[in-house]
Amino acid sequence: MYTSRPVEFHVICDHGAQAYLEKRLQLLTHPVHDILVRFYLLSAEGMAGRIMREGSIGTDHSAGYPGLMKLFIHELLPEVEKSIFVDTDAFFMADPALLYDEFAHMNGTIAISMPSHPEQGAAHWHYASNICSCIMLLDLAKLRALPLMDSSLYRDAPSADRPVAAAPPTFEALYGAPGADGRYRDVALGDQGYWWAIVSNRTDLYRPLPHDWEVTSCLLDMYGTGLGNDAATEEDERPAMHNTDNVILPKLAHFNCLHDIYFEWDGWFDADNSLTQRWGSALDYHAGFKWIWLNRGSAALRIETVADPVFTDQRYAAEKAERTPYHR
Repeated sequence: MYTSRPVEFHVICDHGAQAYLEKRLQLLTHPVHDILVRFYLLSAEGMAGRIMREGSIGTDHSAGYPGLMKLFIHELLPEVEKSIFVDTDAFFMADPALLYDEFAHMNGTIAISMPSHPEQGAAHWHYASNICSCIMLLDLAKLRALPLMDSSLYRDAPSADRPVAAAPPTFEALYGAPGADGRYRDVALGDQGYWWAIVSNRTDLYRPLPHDWEVTSCLLDMYGTGLGNDAATEEDERPAMHNTDNVILPKLAHFNCLHDIYFEWDGWFDADNSLTQRWGSALDYHAGFKWIWLNRGSAALRIETVADPVFTDQRYAAEKAERTPYHR
């Protein structure tokens, strides 16, 4: 609705999700800017295989292995240099190009930017709630070059040619040695627990994202901000903001604590609900009228599919096999 530039969507999913999304995308008939949607059809076996090759991570989070794939986005999009990741229970209220422009501040080794709210630390989660992997700027090229995640395909290679992954030492630094089966236990919050290990132990890779880009329904209506009063001054708004000294201009709304499809939550019909009072009108506008506002141009939508995408470690093994002479 707000983009000022052409947009590429890279969607890692299964056939069912692609069918659902393509049906919705057929409603996008004449966007303002060209849109590319590329589906990467990753099977359950493909996900499980990559987790097994990594060897130490696991999850008891409801998102399961698909949630852990957020740690491997850079591997599955080999031709994409940089990307925004946004959870499916969030929507933009500002030009996403403004978020993409934050990459300009990710100089040197910085490869990851995500929300930080250290005042929400919880010891029983190893403080993984200090961040949120719901909105991320990922320099995919830098993460591939590290490489970030380990693999048995790397460990089996000759030492002179063996990539040394950045993530494993961070996992052990936060969670201690893995269990007898080689896997970590009690890593709460799924992928976010592993991201927290990475960014808290490799601060050279991380830059906190400005608060504007994750205003959420969690944590007492995050920061206490809303759509604002027409006559409010900056001085009026600042005392109402929780856990921050800055006035926040909400650019992305995140409804991760509703435990429903966010736009189907029954609470939106309760006029006395504080979340509805704060964000109901914004939800109605963005979810209810998006197709009208999206179809106001003369550009084109293009949809492509990548069947059975492969991970970086698989490409590494294949390239290594091609370079190795064959002897009978």
